[in-house]
Amino acid sequence: MSPHKHLRERNFPSALEELRRPPPASDLAGEPSYRLAFADEDFLVRDELRPVRMQLELLKPELLQQEAGIEATLVIFGSARIPEPARARAELADAQARGDTVAERRATQQLGMSAYYEEARRLAEIVTRETQACGTPIYVVTGGGPGIMEAGNRGAYEAGGKSIGLNIVLPHEQYPNPYITPELCFRFHYFAMRKLHFLMRSVALVAFPGGYGTLDELFEALCLIQTGKCRARPILMFGREFWSRLINFDYLVESGMISPGDEKLFRFVDSAEEAWQLLEHEYDLKNNAHCTL
Repeated sequence: MSPHKHLRERNFPSALEELRRPPPASDLAGEPSYRLAFADEDFLVRDELRPVRMQLELLKPELLQQEAGIEATLVIFGSARIPEPARARAELADAQARGDTVAERRATQQLGMSAYYEEARRLAEIVTRETQACGTPIYVVTGGGPGIMEAGNRGAYEAGGKSIGLNIVLPHEQYPNPYITPELCFRFHYFAMRKLHFLMRSVALVAFPGGYGTLDELFEALCLIQTGKCRARPILMFGREFWSRLINFDYLVESGMISPGDEKLFRFVDSAEEAWQLLEHEYDLKNNAHCTL
């Protein structure tokens, strides 16, 4: 053995080695107080350990994304309730066959909204395909669930690329959709840490129609950019008609609740191609040989 190898040997046993060390033959070895602190779940879930748990939720996805070489992401927000078109058509046909007029109206509305599923899927596919060979590929990241989130991960999957899912523990458990890259499928307890990871590597955010969760994530990003707490980046709001009916941004300006120009922190888009053209222009991807962002 080379004597130089001794210079690189650990000075202390690793935490994993200590964890795997057989406990001593003592009645006290089974006491909760004797457990290694980092291996004691009862200790880690105490209220006083909340700062430590938040740090762990920041570190785990951060380190794994660093190891995967992920530097740039496209965040896709949107409703978990928007179905894929095939499913929406099937539900409409079923309602019509049953003669259920209430269900038929609902299914007709859902079929119209399913167009956004297809646009989210196509946008994720375009971005993944067009940037895979770049020096800085753009990875799609979603909330990891169904609906628009599934569409985003699915588009990346169908383009042969990897994508990220940031799942959250909910009272009614959210199951990760099957299109997330397995080693990039994360699960959070704290919404705050999840939101931080949405933004940390994002080069753009795309908000599809959605409810409280989508609005929360959209306005948090707008607020951070408006106040200068994070750098400006493209925020694309998919579906001009939906967003214009939902929120009167002009009235926010007229009433003095936001400053003139704040309504220009985002852009409306209506197709995957339009969204991709805006991203190409923002980062000069056509003329940037190495696609460095």
